[in-house]
Amino acid sequence: MTENQPPQPQNQPGDDTPAQGSTFGNQPAQQPQQPGMPTYGSGSPERTQQLPMGGYGQHQQQQYAPQGGQQRPGQHPTGGGGAAYQQGGQFGMAGTHQGASPGPNWPFGPQPAHSEPPKPPKRRGLALVAATALLVGAAGGVGAAAVYSATNDSSTSAPSVTAPLNGSQAAPVSAPDGSVQNAASKVLPSVVKIGVATSQGAATGSGIVISKDGLIVTNNHVVAGAGNGGKIQVMLNDGRTLDATIVGTDPLTDLAVIRANAKDLTPAVLGKSGTLGVGQGVVAIGSPFGLEATVTSGIVSALNRPVTSGDEQQDSTTVFPAIQTDAAINPGNSGGALIDLAGQVVGINSAIKTAGGSGQSEGGNIGLGFAIPIDQAKPIIDELVAKGKATHARLGVGVGDAQSSAAFQQGATIGEVTSGGAADKAGLKTGDVVTAIDGKVIASGDALVAAVRSHRPGDEVTITLTRGGKSQQVKATLGSDNGNPTG
Repeated sequence: MTENQPPQPQNQPGDDTPAQGSTFGNQPAQQPQQPGMPTYGSGSPERTQQLPMGGYGQHQQQQYAPQGGQQRPGQHPTGGGGAAYQQGGQFGMAGTHQGASPGPNWPFGPQPAHSEPPKPPKRRGLALVAATALLVGAAGGVGAAAVYSATNDSSTSAPSVTAPLNGSQAAPVSAPDGSVQNAASKVLPSVVKIGVATSQGAATGSGIVISKDGLIVTNNHVVAGAGNGGKIQVMLNDGRTLDATIVGTDPLTDLAVIRANAKDLTPAVLGKSGTLGVGQGVVAIGSPFGLEATVTSGIVSALNRPVTSGDEQQDSTTVFPAIQTDAAINPGNSGGALIDLAGQVVGINSAIKTAGGSGQSEGGNIGLGFAIPIDQAKPIIDELVAKGKATHARLGVGVGDAQSSAAFQQGATIGEVTSGGAADKAGLKTGDVVTAIDGKVIASGDALVAAVRSHRPGDEVTITLTRGGKSQQVKATLGSDNGNPTG
């Protein structure tokens, strides 16, 4: 989109470590450096973590339950009470009998004869009665029912204390249209688990079948490690494992297409992300932490969310206008499907926001997941299948966040304007502050990048800008990078 962006570093093999737990001998794959825009202004933009791949192989238990899965000092085990329960000596333990023990056939059968008349009971007998009562109480209802049945054997049956079994109460065989179950059943056969093995280890992600003859779309960062002699395999929903090869990759949009060695796959139905509404129900399907065919549900939390994903320490970024959802998305969901309740793919899961800062140790679902809208992904997928690379819309400027003393940042400042580019032809100048594209508010430099990338080369857009304190609008016809985003 801009000529003034830093070069992209090459992916390193085996670099996709999940945010929770260790992968099987590998580290997370670094996202290729995307052509970002030089920053003009204070502060660095908030980033999400690119959704890393799940571990490929055996996981430790805490990987499956990262939240509260380990007992910390001072914690009680699940279901436990206070210290008395943990120590076990004060609640529900068998008491100590005082006096003579009952005979071996007690409470049934003859009792041993006494040579002397029984003596009057002493107070310690109260302890024996109390202990016996505790024991009977500890035995529970099953023991009591057994005693009652053995001593009251008659032809008159006692009324049942449980509700009668009723087969009509079983769950329906087929779920109604519009339900999560129905939507998931339509797409599960079309979502695969992707494994990438390199010399440094292996990791897993997810993918969506888009053709019967083996084409599968996924994230670029899922398969980037295979570019240096790695091996790609896919596991189908029916359990088959197939070899796969790369058809094309696009680091700028974090998309890739691979082909599995099969002719009988079940392609997913691709829907329309442009018709989504905030609050609409959606379902995420993928392989979080290597757990294939995992289904989670939620809603659309926001649309056109400018997301900058990648490793901020390496300054490798991908900016896209994302669908935000609270459906649980975790490492390993990368490249999987976000579907509507009609069972149509509306997004490709790609990034998550974590509470762990820049590191991966605290990563995991906190209800902030992001997917690439399928409307933006479709033309990129088509070009990758046809040519192995993709073109992108270009405005031809460097941008940064607008300087402001207000509480909330607003606008993107234009830096260098490329001569002969779309912005130059439209009359944009260095120092202009863009505040909207086609009426949609632009709050930052990343938001401007995401807005331009939501379009295709040749699209005309209306740009609202502020120059010298006055607002004005200009129209610009977006250019193309001709498949060379750094050129």
